[in-house]
Amino acid sequence: MGVQSFVDGPAAGKRSSKRARVLLAAKLRSGPAETDVRLRDLSQKGALIEGKCIPPVNSDVVFCRGSICVPARVAWTGEGRAGLEFAYMIDESEVLVQLKRTTTDQNTPRFRRPRLMGEDMSEHEKKLAHLWGVSVGIAVPGE
Repeated sequence: MGVQSFVDGPAAGKRSSKRARVLLAAKLRSGPAETDVRLRDLSQKGALIEGKCIPPVNSDVVFCRGSICVPARVAWTGEGRAGLEFAYMIDESEVLVQLKRTTTDQNTPRFRRPRLMGEDMSEHEKKLAHLWGVSVGIAVPGE
């Protein structure tokens, strides 16, 4: 599961910052203990995590994903989940750096090799296909 679109504040209840819904592995440090957790939701101010050994409310923890570690406080817990409040605002794109955005820029040109066959090819396309075939050492059908 990748990044879904960010949810605006009013649709997300009382929250004032955008949130990304994700399903990623992360770690939670509480004192000397380190626990594997799943990151379910992320914003600049906090995160929703799931795990087996969640520290109690108001515990000071360190949230880690990849090379990013952020001090946080457990704001709430319930049924294997916890809400974390980060000590400072983060750039969530650094935490989600390994995920590719699903939207593409429609203005970005797509570069493709010319078709080699096709009755509906224009003379220009046929010429390009022939030149490409010669440049890579193949015979283009229909020549």
